[in-house]
Amino acid sequence: MPLTTTTTTTTTTTPSTPLTFYDIATRPPAEKNACSPNPWKTRFALNFKNLPYKTTWVPLPEVASVRKSLNVPACRQFADGSDFYTLPILHDPTTNTLLGDSFDIAAYLQTTYSTAGDGDLFPAQPLDYTFPLDPPPIVPLSECNANNPALAAYARLNVHVDAAFTAHTQLTVQGFPFDPATAATTKAEFVRRAQLAGAPMSSWDDFKCEGEYRQNMIRSFEKTLGAIAALFVQNPEGPFVRGVSACYADFLVGAWLRMFSVMLPEEEWALVKGWHGGVFGRLHDALEVYAEVK
Repeated sequence: MPLTTTTTTTTTTTPSTPLTFYDIATRPPAEKNACSPNPWKTRFALNFKNLPYKTTWVPLPEVASVRKSLNVPACRQFADGSDFYTLPILHDPTTNTLLGDSFDIAAYLQTTYSTAGDGDLFPAQPLDYTFPLDPPPIVPLSECNANNPALAAYARLNVHVDAAFTAHTQLTVQGFPFDPATAATTKAEFVRRAQLAGAPMSSWDDFKCEGEYRQNMIRSFEKTLGAIAALFVQNPEGPFVRGVSACYADFLVGAWLRMFSVMLPEEEWALVKGWHGGVFGRLHDALEVYAEVK
């Protein structure tokens, strides 16, 4: 569960002190190669709200120690019950609040800075999309936790979009932009996580996705994205779910597109952008307005 050190909320448009956003460091420059989807959800939300913040880049092998040093417990667990430490974390010194889950961060930003930036992150809408959650993916998913009933549709979408993209991340792993200083340790951590989830992985090479196996996964990915694409064609004004105005649903999908844009081979990313009438290419490009890495 996320740690919140105060229950006080405000409706001011700007915090008195810049927020600190913790993201996973990749190959320098991190600003160019940032590709972790959950931190991207937070970055989009911060930029949408036009809030002042700074990014602290954390090497992946140090994520657990950083969370522990900040007294932010793990918000997800592996199948064996052990803690899964990941980012983002957001610290708001104005309200003395620390949060360690991307969905909780977005809900906090909307509640605390409701009138800031470009409006409501969570406008009411059905967001009907599901993806099979069994068997569970190697990387633990965020829990569907929305204490506010108004956020339930977004919380559910968060889980199912995560599951859909996670099921196809093997397409991307060989393109991960490792920081050379921590590459070996980071690869070992990915193998350890896979083993905790019961996957038969003994080395980084076991993640390879090649030949016919890769082509089958690409076809599966295209088919899977078709149901997500349906959310984005209901409003013909596009490119967002609601037409010309973005919301958190766009960021949930756009964050994963950021990851795939960095990690897929160039020719495969071009395919993804063109699938289903170009829905995902238009969404990815339109979200550039909220994609500044600070």
